[in-house]
Amino acid sequence: MNTSLIIMAAGIGSRFGTGIKQLEPVGLHEEIIMDYSIHDAIEAGFNKIIIIIRKDIEEDFKKRIGNRIESICEKVGVEVVYCFQDMKNVPENAHILADRTKPLGTGHAVLAAAPYITEPFCVINADDYYGKKSFKLIHEFLVDDGSDYCMAGFILKNTLSENGSVTRGICDVDEGYLKAVHETKNIVKIQNGAEADGKKLNPEAYVSMNMWGLTEKYIRLLKEGFEQFFDEMNKGTVDPMKGEYLLPNHIDKLLKAGKCRVKVLPTDDKWFGVTYKEDKEGVVQSFRRLIDEGVYKEELYSDLG
Repeated sequence: MNTSLIIMAAGIGSRFGTGIKQLEPVGLHEEIIMDYSIHDAIEAGFNKIIIIIRKDIEEDFKKRIGNRIESICEKVGVEVVYCFQDMKNVPENAHILADRTKPLGTGHAVLAAAPYITEPFCVINADDYYGKKSFKLIHEFLVDDGSDYCMAGFILKNTLSENGSVTRGICDVDEGYLKAVHETKNIVKIQNGAEADGKKLNPEAYVSMNMWGLTEKYIRLLKEGFEQFFDEMNKGTVDPMKGEYLLPNHIDKLLKAGKCRVKVLPTDDKWFGVTYKEDKEGVVQSFRRLIDEGVYKEELYSDLG
C-alpha cells in the first residue's frame, strides 16, 4: 500500500531570527532535522515524500538537502515531490492584502500538496523531531485502517522549549479518540510543569505537534474549510493580516460537526526542535546522544536499502 509523508517546510519562523530554521545543520555531517524525519519515515514504510517549500528558498533548500535526498530516495525506491506554498493559490472569493507577508497557515500548506496526494498520508512540520515510534505508529494505522484519521499524541512536558514560549494544541481525549484541540499560545516551562499566560497546565496532557495521519478524502474537507476561512475574513471575523488557516483548528471544527474521527496514538518520544536560535545547541546534543545510543548510525542513511 502506498503512503506519503508530507513535510511542511515553507514557514518563516518569526521567533527564530535570521536564517532559515528548517535548514539549520544539527547532525554530525551537517544533517538537518528533516533528514531524520525522512529517514524514520522510510524506515517505517512510507514510499513517497512530498516537500512543501517557498519558491524563494528553493535554491538553498536543494543545496542543503534536496539534491542529496533525491539521490538517497531513488536508491530505495521512494518518490520525492516538491510543491510550493504560494499566497496566490487561494479560492476565487479570497482577497489578500497586498502588504501581507505572513503565510496563510498549515492548512493552506497541505492544500499546496493536494495535486500530488493520491494515498493516505502523514503530515509533519519540517523543524520538529518526532522520534521513530511516532512514524511507525502512524504508518501502521494508515495501512490497517481505511476510514478514521489519527494523530501522534505527545505529552506536553516532553514538548517544551528551554528558551521561550511555544504554541501547542492541547487535546481533549476520550477512550483513545480526540474530542477537541485547544490551540494554546505562550506555553512556558516552569519548575513543576507548564503554564500559559499565568495559568497552570497539566504537564501530562496530550498535545498535537502537527503530526497527523490522514486520507486523500480529507483534502475535499480541507478545501471546503479554506473557502469558509476566507468568508470569515471577508466578514471581518478573521484578521486579514495575521489570520491563519491551521490544521488543528480545522480538524477541531470537523470533530465538533461529527464529520471525522481521530484516533490518538500515544507516544512517549521526546520532541525537540529549533523554535529559537538558542534551541539549536540542545538539538545538536540530543542527536549526538541518539547516535551514541545506537538509535541512528553516524552515516544516517547507511542502514536503509
